[in-house]
Amino acid sequence: MGEEASFSNKNVAASTTIGSSVIPIINRLQDIFSPVDGELSKISLPQVAVVGSQSSGKSSVLEALVGRDFLPRGCDICTRRPLALMLVNRPRNPGDDGREWAEFRHLPGKRFFDFTKVRQEIMAETNKEAGSNRGVSEKQIGLKISSPNVLNMTLVDLPGITKVPVGDQPTDIEARIRKMIMAYIRQENCIILAVSPANSDLATSDALQMAREADPTGSRTIGVITKLDIMDRGTNACNFLLGKVVPLRLGYVGVVNRSQEDINKNRSMQDALAYEKNFFRDHPVYNGLSDRCGIPQLAKKLNQILEQHIRMVLPGLKSELHSRLNAVAKELQKYGDVMESKAEKETMLLNILTKYCEAFSAMVDGRSQEISTKELSGGARIRYIFQSIFVKTLEEVDPCQDLTDEDIRTAIQNATGPRNALFVPEVPFEVLVRRQIARLLDPCLQCLRFVYDELIKMSHACAVAELQRFPVLRRHLDDVMGKFIRDSVRPAERMIDSLIEIEMDYINSSHPNFVGGKKAVEVAMQQLKSSQDGTDGEKGTLSEIGQRFRLTSQGRHSQSNNQRAASVGGNSSSRTWGFPIIFGGKVQAGESPASRSPHETLHNVEQLPSTIQLTEPPSTLGPLEMTEQEAVEILVTKLLLQSYYDVVRKNVQDLVPKSIMHFLVNHAKRNLHNTFIRKLYRENHVEELLQEHDEVAANRRQVKEVSLVLQQAVQTLDEVESEYLPET
Repeated sequence: MGEEASFSNKNVAASTTIGSSVIPIINRLQDIFSPVDGELSKISLPQVAVVGSQSSGKSSVLEALVGRDFLPRGCDICTRRPLALMLVNRPRNPGDDGREWAEFRHLPGKRFFDFTKVRQEIMAETNKEAGSNRGVSEKQIGLKISSPNVLNMTLVDLPGITKVPVGDQPTDIEARIRKMIMAYIRQENCIILAVSPANSDLATSDALQMAREADPTGSRTIGVITKLDIMDRGTNACNFLLGKVVPLRLGYVGVVNRSQEDINKNRSMQDALAYEKNFFRDHPVYNGLSDRCGIPQLAKKLNQILEQHIRMVLPGLKSELHSRLNAVAKELQKYGDVMESKAEKETMLLNILTKYCEAFSAMVDGRSQEISTKELSGGARIRYIFQSIFVKTLEEVDPCQDLTDEDIRTAIQNATGPRNALFVPEVPFEVLVRRQIARLLDPCLQCLRFVYDELIKMSHACAVAELQRFPVLRRHLDDVMGKFIRDSVRPAERMIDSLIEIEMDYINSSHPNFVGGKKAVEVAMQQLKSSQDGTDGEKGTLSEIGQRFRLTSQGRHSQSNNQRAASVGGNSSSRTWGFPIIFGGKVQAGESPASRSPHETLHNVEQLPSTIQLTEPPSTLGPLEMTEQEAVEILVTKLLLQSYYDVVRKNVQDLVPKSIMHFLVNHAKRNLHNTFIRKLYRENHVEELLQEHDEVAANRRQVKEVSLVLQQAVQTLDEVESEYLPET
């Protein structure tokens, strides 16, 4: 039986040329991809997936297509692992003996000429992964069969759909098998061969239901109806074969399987095919559907459909392979080449340090090749900190926010001492404005800290592909970079402190943008005037206030002396004020207190009325009720504070960002490379810094293998002549 053909050589000779140009390309691609697992296993190549319920006749159909009895058989579940079956038509050559042989993917180079041993190897590999007690595994078995008697195609025999778990099968065996099947038939490059037995209700076939779920349009599903010879008498599957019950664009094919009795009696494939041919020829219904019945028709139909499908998907497959090859090339470039000599390692280290510094400078200056369109990055974030955070915050600060009118009034009175102020004193203005200038130090240092944080983020984000290979170098580089930036912060801090101290040390009241005292008084008078009701009396009061600001020191003292004289009058006893007054004693005119005797003094005290006692002043004194003059003084002081604060604020807004850029940002750009050379580029450190992880070396080897496989696959497709591809 091992040397028998599946159907006549005449039929094969007429069909072997069908699809012979493109189907072998897919076979070669599968040979190329088979040694490599991982991502390449996800590449969807055109193939035929055989789906059916348990004991639906799937294995018999496959064996009939091959013309060999090589699959495990039995009454229980037989296919427990997906079997990728690659049929390769080998033309007869003069030096070829025409022997059929099989080769497993896991045993490359070992050819099986005895197909009984093929069955044994399939069972052994199945037991190895799925156990010997009917377990199921999704790990695929690859099998190639080369024969002059088969048509080129690739089929995947999937486990049959079962309902009840047996043996070591899990309780959810049906769900698992369905999931495994759907993983294959959902792929657009997969043609579904839905096998359903004719002696069951075809309308509720599990295979057709799953095919409809994966292929709702039915554009890539072929229906196969098996066991047509054992249907109930008086019934037939004509309506199904014609697509009247469950329509499929690719149609149906009916076949007759070998029964278990035939298998037990070793009935040959040639005899089974002859029986099938006679059955369809002599059947009153099926004899008119010869193009839809029989294994030869199924093989021809599968071959034609697979060829058309390959022609359709080949351009997209080629594009996908090129895309994957480019991605793998980039990944391989990230891992780099293996460095053997010391000079190569030193060159690599210097190259990495230079690239890192260039990437850092490019990120700061906005010259990075990977510019984000979603958010600000690099130097743009520093500018945002300067303009939208630092400058805007200082502009919103009110220098008089924390100063009440009582605070300003108290400061003015404290500055005048025991005298009454003729003008608004300068001392409280300078004290208060220095206090407000000192408040600018904290936001300036916060701005510096924000920029420092951004530089640290940029240092971590610098994309140098080679750094991923060398974790030790990355760690040392981050340490040196962090210390370098921290050291650069200190001179920037000192500069900012000096700027604030300079502004506090000298209050430049001659600054052209400073409002000045005279202008402040005029503005204050106008504001007070606009706040009044406009009555004559109030206008007169404002005039008096303005006049009071224009009084001279001499006039003020003269007025005070006149008031004192008017109040004293001609009382000769009050002209001289001495210590006895404190104790209530009177001093006669022309009489010295020292000339009196103690007895006379005591006598006089006894004659005086009771003394008037003053209230002790409290420990904390506040100013008296505010006068109109003091209201003007407070308003003038506020105007002066606001005006001079604006002068200082503009200076700070301009000089602090400049200081940060000079001492921190630009300093890092100018000196970072020299720092790296001094700290890292040392002869005794090169070996340590360029140590690779074992994982990196393993990944490099794996990616190289994938790259070679993809190059072979692309080269194979490039060799396809343009006449075999669909016209665009």
